[in-house]
Amino acid sequence: MQIRYVLREGFSGFKRAKLSMFAAVFTICVSLLLLSYFVILFLNGQHVIDSLREKVEMEAFLSDQLSNDNILEAKGMIEMLDGIREVRFVSKDEAAKIFKEEFGEDIMKVLNFNPLPASFKIYLKDGYKTAVMAELIYRQVKSIKGIDDVIYRKQLLELLDQRAMVYLWITFGVGVIITIFSLILVANTIRLAIYAKRKIIQTMKLIGATRSFIRTPFLLEGFLQGLIGGIISAGILFLTLAYMEQWLTLEMSELVQVKPYYYAIVVCAGSLLGLFGSIISIRRFIGENVVG
Repeated sequence: MQIRYVLREGFSGFKRAKLSMFAAVFTICVSLLLLSYFVILFLNGQHVIDSLREKVEMEAFLSDQLSNDNILEAKGMIEMLDGIREVRFVSKDEAAKIFKEEFGEDIMKVLNFNPLPASFKIYLKDGYKTAVMAELIYRQVKSIKGIDDVIYRKQLLELLDQRAMVYLWITFGVGVIITIFSLILVANTIRLAIYAKRKIIQTMKLIGATRSFIRTPFLLEGFLQGLIGGIISAGILFLTLAYMEQWLTLEMSELVQVKPYYYAIVVCAGSLLGLFGSIISIRRFIGENVVG
C-alpha cells in the first residue's frame, strides 16, 4: 500500500467536499461538547456526594466511671476495627470548650458543673462511609465496654446512598444514550462524504483494488475529522468554563473545574469518534461485515 496515496486521499476530502467535511467536524464537535458537559456534571455531582460523606463522623460517648487505662483500652479496640481511619479522644474539658465555641455559653457558669461526657471522635475510611458499613461499625463500637452511646448521621448516609444510586443509573443511562446518538450522527454525516465518492470506490473495486487499499484513506479522513472536531470542542469547553468561573462564587466555581488532562481526553475521544464513525459508514460501500 502506498503511504503517499493514503495520506493524499485522506486529506483530499477537505478540499473536494468542504461542505460534508464541515458537517462532519461540526457534528463531532457538538457531540463532544454534549458529552463533555454531561461528564462534568456527573463528576461534579459525584464530588458533591463525596464531600457530604466526608463530613460524616461518629462520636462515642464514654462512661464517667472509666479510668485512663480503660479509656486507652477502649480506644485501642476501636482502632482495631475494620474501616476506622482515626480515633481522637475528647476530654470533658475539651467538650466544654467546643460547646462554648458553638453556642457561645460557658456551660460551667450556667450549671456550675460539666455534664458533658468524654468521647471518641471516630473517622471512617472512604470505603466505609455508607449506611450499611457505618451501621456495622456503630454496632461494634457500641458493644465495647465503657461506651454509653454512639451517634452518627445515619439518615444522611441513607439518603446519600439512595440518591447516589438513582443518580448513578440516570447519568449512566443518559450517557449511553448521548454516546449512541453521537456515534450515529457522526457515522451518518461521514457516510454522506463517502457516498459522494461511491463511483470512485466502484471503479477501484473493478480494477482489483484491495479492501484495505480502498478503506484506509476513509479511515484516515474520519480520524482527521474527529481530531479537528476534538480540538475545537476542547477549546470551546475551556473558554466556556473560564467564562463561567468569572461569574460564580469560589465554592460554585469549584464545581465547573476540570483537570488539564481532560482536554486531551476530549481530543482523543473526538479522534476515536471520527474513526469509529468511518468504520461504521464504509461497511455499506466496501461490502464487508467486519472491518479489520
